[in-house]
Amino acid sequence: MLARFSRLESWLATLCLAVVAGAAMGPLSPVVDAQRARTANDAVYTDAQAVRGRALYQQRCAVCHGERLSGGLAPPLSGSAFLGAWGGQSLWDLLSKIRNTMPADDPGKLTPSQSADLVAHLLQVGKFPSGEAELGTDAAGLKAIVLPAQPSIASVASRAPTLPATGNLQQLMAGILFPSSNIIFNVQTNDPSVPAKPGEVGKGAFSWVDWGAGIYSGWDLVDNAAVSVAESAPLLLTPGRRCQNGRPVPIDRPDWIKFTQGLAEAGRAAYKASQTRSQEAVTEATNQLADACLNCHRVYRDKPGGTRADPSNKAARCVPSAGG
Repeated sequence: MLARFSRLESWLATLCLAVVAGAAMGPLSPVVDAQRARTANDAVYTDAQAVRGRALYQQRCAVCHGERLSGGLAPPLSGSAFLGAWGGQSLWDLLSKIRNTMPADDPGKLTPSQSADLVAHLLQVGKFPSGEAELGTDAAGLKAIVLPAQPSIASVASRAPTLPATGNLQQLMAGILFPSSNIIFNVQTNDPSVPAKPGEVGKGAFSWVDWGAGIYSGWDLVDNAAVSVAESAPLLLTPGRRCQNGRPVPIDRPDWIKFTQGLAEAGRAAYKASQTRSQEAVTEATNQLADACLNCHRVYRDKPGGTRADPSNKAARCVPSAGG
C-alpha cells in the first residue's frame, strides 16, 4: 500500500501542481491486443437482455434521461452527444457509472446484472448489433470492450477569445486547486457517503464548508473537486500569468507543460475513482495527486536559503531548481 499523506501534509501538498511520470510498460501480448480491439460493434449483448434493460430504463431512468434516451433533466444516452462523452471508454466504465451513481436520486441500488441490462438497452438504441451471448458483469471482460470514439472535429479554440489572467499563480492555487485538492485528500480519513450536518463539520462526518452541507452530497463534492482540478490545469498555461513574486509563470518550459498535463491526469484519475463511490479507490488516487504536487514543489516552490524577512524564500519561486 502506498504511503498516505497526513491531513497537514495534504494541506501543504495541495498548493502546487506536478506530474509523476508513469512507469514504462512493456508491449502488450497479442491476446491482450485482441481483447482491447473489441468494440460495442462486436455483438456483445442479446436482444432479450436489451428488452429487460428497456423495461428497467422506463422505470428508473426515463424521467431524467428522456423516454427515447434523448436527454432532458440529465444528458442524452444515445446519438452523437452520448458517444462524444463516452466514445473511447470501456463498457466497464459505463456499467460502473450506472451501478454506482444512478439513478441520481437513489444511487447504488441497481444490481450488476440490472446495470448490464441497461447497458444492453443503450447499445440497442444506439444501433449496435446484438449477438448470442449476454453482456456479462465481469470487470476484465467489460474493460476489453470499448465504445467507438466519435470522429474528431475541428477545434473551435482558435475562434474563442483569449482572456487575460486575472490572478497570480498563488491566487489560482489557493482559490481553486487548494480547496479542491483538499476535498479529495479528505476522503483518506472521512467517508463521503456519511452525510455532514450543519454544526458537525469535522466531527466524523465528511467535512466541507458549512454552506455545502445539505446542498451537495459528499460524493458529489468529490466529483466536482476532481473535475475542478482537471479542468483548471489549462489555467496554469495562461499567457501573461505571474507568480506571487512577480516573475512570469514559465509556461514555455517543457517540464512546466508536463507538470500541467500531469495535474489534469491526476484530476481525471481522482474523478474516475470517485465515480466508483469507493473510499479506498479515491484514497489510492490521492497518491497520484500528492506525488504530482510534491514533484513540482521540488522544482518550482520549495526553495532553500530563506531570510528572516522571507523565511520560505518566496522571492526565488517560479525559477527551476538546479537540475530542473
